[in-house]
Amino acid sequence: MRPTGKPMGRRSSHTPQQLRALIVDAAQEIIDAGGLAGLSAREIARRVGYSPGTIYNMFESLDDVVLNVEGRVLDALEKRLSDIPQGDGLAGDDRVLQIAHAYLEFTQANPRLWNLLFEHHPPPGTGLPAWYQQKLEGLLGHVERALGPHFPPGREADCHRAARALWAGVHGITSLSTAAKFSVVTPDMAGRLIDDLVGTYLVGLRAQN
Repeated sequence: MRPTGKPMGRRSSHTPQQLRALIVDAAQEIIDAGGLAGLSAREIARRVGYSPGTIYNMFESLDDVVLNVEGRVLDALEKRLSDIPQGDGLAGDDRVLQIAHAYLEFTQANPRLWNLLFEHHPPPGTGLPAWYQQKLEGLLGHVERALGPHFPPGREADCHRAARALWAGVHGITSLSTAAKFSVVTPDMAGRLIDDLVGTYLVGLRAQN
């Protein structure tokens, strides 16, 4: 990512695509350093060397900028999960556990950016864009495919629900971990709790079949 800690000189040669990327770069760095509270159109503009009005020429709103930062975070997690070996080398239940631990490691490495996805709420009456929903579904698809062997043909809806139920539990553990609230709940480490949660859930699925 382009360093944006200092204002850059204005360049009329920036294409709209380049300028959009610079704006998202700056917003991402601001959020990563200080959370959503420090983000403003004025601060983004200062860092990229353009006026605040330029931001609204490139994006519908500041919320739109934030959603694009979130999209980058989701893409980075998608890449992390896609890098987990597939096929005979790591299949079924082992892959479920690997996905859960990869998620934990990613959130711990990027706590402010990951928490952004749950702290930021679009204005009332506006939903998440279709491209954003597709990214979320893509992430959950990794879990569904790994749980697939537990569900025979015709039970796709059950697999769909199971993936979301398990992921909600894993997310709860990661949220406590990134918020540094774990000691309030348990002295155990987050990774150990994920092992217990995923292992117990998989035992339950095997008992049903």
